[in-house]
Amino acid sequence: MHNFIFLAAADTTAAGAGTAGSPVSGLMSTVLMIALVVLLGYFLLYRPQKKQEKAVREMRDSLRVGDEVSTTGGILGKVLQIKDDFIVIETGNDKTKMKMAKWAIRAIEKHADDEDEDDDE
Repeated sequence: MHNFIFLAAADTTAAGAGTAGSPVSGLMSTVLMIALVVLLGYFLLYRPQKKQEKAVREMRDSLRVGDEVSTTGGILGKVLQIKDDFIVIETGNDKTKMKMAKWAIRAIEKHADDEDEDDDE
């Protein structure tokens, strides 16, 4: 019985060797798989990151004097001045002024226009 199993195994390996693809098809399948992984990486990693960076850049470019902002350090304040890549914010009841880089702004909590609408009511 053991001989029968070995003979059957030898027949399948011999048959498999005859139907094996050429080296070119093996290379093409490898290149296709690599291209698929790169394409998948682009759509799952690179593209969403670029969209997020664009949204953050647009948010920082839309800053106006009077906006209430929060910084990456957790400081909340009101924008007093915008100049190039720096802004001056006012924080707290004692009106402390801080100059910081624009990239440190995490979010706009309230736009200046929203405050004007609240005052009218």
